[in-house]
Amino acid sequence: MTIGLAPARFGLPASAVDDDLSVLRLIRSRRVGPTTFHRLIAEHGSARAALEALPGIAAQSGIADYAVCPEGVAAAELAAGRRAGARLIRHDSADYPDSLRQIDGAPAILWVRGDPGWLSRDVMAVIGARNASSLGLRMARGMAAGLGEAGFTVAAGLARGVDTAAHAAALPTGTIAVMAGGVDVIYPAENADLAARIAECGVLVSEQPPGTEPAARHFPTRNRIVSGLSQGVVVIEAAQRSGTLITARNALDQGREVMAVPGHPMDARAAGCNALIRDGATLVRSAADVADALAQTRPLPAPVVMTAPDPLPPPPRDQGGPIQLESRILQRLSPSPTEENDLIRDLGVPAATASAVILSLELQGRVTRLAGGRLALS
Repeated sequence: MTIGLAPARFGLPASAVDDDLSVLRLIRSRRVGPTTFHRLIAEHGSARAALEALPGIAAQSGIADYAVCPEGVAAAELAAGRRAGARLIRHDSADYPDSLRQIDGAPAILWVRGDPGWLSRDVMAVIGARNASSLGLRMARGMAAGLGEAGFTVAAGLARGVDTAAHAAALPTGTIAVMAGGVDVIYPAENADLAARIAECGVLVSEQPPGTEPAARHFPTRNRIVSGLSQGVVVIEAAQRSGTLITARNALDQGREVMAVPGHPMDARAAGCNALIRDGATLVRSAADVADALAQTRPLPAPVVMTAPDPLPPPPRDQGGPIQLESRILQRLSPSPTEENDLIRDLGVPAATASAVILSLELQGRVTRLAGGRLALS
């Protein structure tokens, strides 16, 4: 099987020669995101081998000054994690949750504060509006408490509104807070006490380095972890265009159940939920509805373990040359996402050939990988 198909789902263990430092250096290297990380591990067998190969790959892409993440930078991150009382969980660790390992672009590492065991339990996400109504907050509290009593661990993003209400209600039964910044940087600040309590009876988790202040670009990537950890997501109040709906779309891409609590048609905060229900999401009014809906669906599939593909060859010249193939790829892409597999089929070249050129464009910063195996112009 070629690397161009489902590139982020290899689930391969890293080589025994790998350690936390080499894995961190690879994922923190310039223009290496989670999808590229897993692609490089699959091709080269270990993070350490991928680090050695990266400068040569970059040079073949026309980047003469490429340097991998310095050892000192990764060592400083490890030290910052220790100071924060956090633990690093690598993608090849037994503590890494299987449900998250299944998704495209699974995080290469997770920083956690609290008990990582919560990540591998039966998880349901409860998410919604930051400016939730009083009824929305009441529903979030009741939904989270009910799910906890039913044996689920409640996941959310520690945001204001619905997330905060859900975390607080689920404290007695365990809750997971997925953070956009570092696990030691609480946002919003008023949730500092709540975060401390979650660290004691649940877990805080982030793929960002400790000390990282959350930025706008971090929230969509945070959302894919919320849904990826979960069997499904329950949406309680969401505007038509909101980050909550990004999480719902991630859940659909990841094969998770999407459920929504209906709201009044005149309330803008309910527009997103009502649209989800119109488009096929399951209407739920209580934790019992959620349990009934899940009982009618098949369980999550086991993680896919695949053998490493053959190393990617350099793009052959008889395909018009790498420069010409780069041009063809760029002509077919736009700022709007394009399915990578569709692109490869349209190009009419071997998947390994196209994948090598796409990786080159990614390292050049001209192409960006998105969740769900999609590509876009940078």
